[in-house]
Amino acid sequence: MKIVIANDHAATDLKFEVKEYIESLGHEVINIGTDSHESCHYPEYGKKAADMVAAGEVDCGVLICGTGVGISLAANKVKGIRCGVCSDTATARLIKQHNNANMIAFGARIVGTELAKDIVKSFLEAEFEGGGRHQQRIDMISAIENEG
Repeated sequence: MKIVIANDHAATDLKFEVKEYIESLGHEVINIGTDSHESCHYPEYGKKAADMVAAGEVDCGVLICGTGVGISLAANKVKGIRCGVCSDTATARLIKQHNNANMIAFGARIVGTELAKDIVKSFLEAEFEGGGRHQQRIDMISAIENEG
């Protein structure tokens, strides 16, 4: 799988740990986040990663900022993106199974390195349950997205 990873300055160290971990699972990782601790703007990185996912250049994305919230908000402004903040493995699994999420986000100030790795693994290993009520709800979300 080809995965984009993006981050702001608050998450640089965790990004490198997570990137290495994803690669150890056999996936290709495209790093478009900052590699610096110098203050930067997470919306730029969230949008850039989301654009890559929406365009089909990568299979999915992992976003990290201080809380995960800001960068996920930016990503979700891109049409076709379904990104949620995950601070536990159950949410990471369910967001893929029920919402067919194509990106996840978490906070470097919220989760530690080992939990971040577990969250990513849960997300990557989960599969969309497809059809039925889950697809109906995704279609409803897409309809809202297409209104504006």
